[in-house]
Amino acid sequence: MQKNALLYEASQAVLSTLDLDEVLRQILASMRQHFDLPNVLILLVDPEKQDLSIRSQVGCDSEAEKLRVPLGKGITGAAAVQKKPVYVPDVSRDSNYIKNFEKTRSEVAIPMIVRDEVVGVLDCQSENLDHFDAETIELLRLFAMQASMALQNARLYSLERSRALQLEAIAAIAQQTTAVLDMEQLLGKVCPLVRHSFGVAHVSVLLKDGEDLVLRAQNGKLKPQAEQGGRFRCSESGWGKALAAGETLIENQVNGCELYCEARSRMCIPLVSFGKTFGVLMLHNDEPGKFQAQDVPPLESVADICATAIQNANYVERVKQLAYRDGLTGIFNRRFFELRMAEEMERAQRFGAGMAIIMIDIDRFKGLNDEFGHLLGDEVLRQVASLLHDQLRKFDVVCRYGGEEFAILLSQTNPQHAIAVAEKLRGLVETWQFPGLPRSVTISAGVATYPENALERDGLMKASDASLYAAKQAGRNRVLLASAPEKAQAVANA
Repeated sequence: MQKNALLYEASQAVLSTLDLDEVLRQILASMRQHFDLPNVLILLVDPEKQDLSIRSQVGCDSEAEKLRVPLGKGITGAAAVQKKPVYVPDVSRDSNYIKNFEKTRSEVAIPMIVRDEVVGVLDCQSENLDHFDAETIELLRLFAMQASMALQNARLYSLERSRALQLEAIAAIAQQTTAVLDMEQLLGKVCPLVRHSFGVAHVSVLLKDGEDLVLRAQNGKLKPQAEQGGRFRCSESGWGKALAAGETLIENQVNGCELYCEARSRMCIPLVSFGKTFGVLMLHNDEPGKFQAQDVPPLESVADICATAIQNANYVERVKQLAYRDGLTGIFNRRFFELRMAEEMERAQRFGAGMAIIMIDIDRFKGLNDEFGHLLGDEVLRQVASLLHDQLRKFDVVCRYGGEEFAILLSQTNPQHAIAVAEKLRGLVETWQFPGLPRSVTISAGVATYPENALERDGLMKASDASLYAAKQAGRNRVLLASAPEKAQAVANA
């Protein structure tokens, strides 16, 4: 009767909570209190690895928590496979015993079963030989049944709570990303949102560019091995397998990778929109075995939301590009030039940097159109635009300003460099062989610089226009630098 009361009291304790860690704590506390055992371990089954790992324990050192037992091996592995208690009254006489604790003399392993499925093993050890009699083992078996129910209830509750939190995270990510239409701003939001919502060490977004993937954004605590903008072959690494299969790939045992040398596990999720794969969402952790199959559905939902948002931002970006591009030549138009000039002037004024404007006009272009036709004239415009664009630095800007006139914005430059660039362009156009045109094409250019020629935008444009007009009046096919009255006046007033 006393033992039945003991069993009831212990069962009520473990069934009184839905918190998994608290259930485990109650199981261990009951075992020590009611069964007077120094060492008690709860090992849970890992279906993927087909082994048992210690989830909680008392009486063992921290090193014991790293123990993993293959199913079918040792006392605990045998109990899990046989689905019945396995008792060894003298461990020194059992050839299958796996020795882990020096003082253990007898041991009994009780499988924890829910609906005929073994979810774990309750392992009880004693420092005395033949410590467990048949009645005690039966009592332990009955207690393990109650503990199994409590454990399963706690795991289901934990899973549902985790799912609820994941749904909240998915909704938050959707809310914060779908309204963002600027690509850089969007990518800057995606990585930290995913990282904090799902508790991973590092999140990266790589987007396709031809046969390459370009690292467009990243956020986390791992040390990057590649700068933003770094390029990687689509066919390489884990993302190559994920892209080829069109499926999420989990790698739980990695020893560093192309992106992060500290990575020990990673998940690669293809970004797909309207059936087209255009990139990957990469999640990395600095510990092995951190990603599980149940993590895939919610993270794929997040990837789908991100893919749609990225495609929307990409569409808006293309629309913007069309608004700022000249339809004939493909280079930027006057609207874009004026926006960039305002930005560059503000930057130059703030940091005291130099800048220059080069205004270019194709000489006698009307006569060329009249003589050879507008189709050939359009081709000359396209080729001149291409020549100008290809000779400039990546951060310089060339635009079709109107008709046969082009404008060039040179950042961080001085008058000498600006004149040299303009002369190089003039000479290149003069010597270029335009297909279908029996004579050469020349350009005239006017150069104005900040702060030498003007201290504000309108003044700088006026100075470059005036110097272009002067170059054409002086005989064309030449470059002239504007005079510097405003700087002289500014110096005089200082």
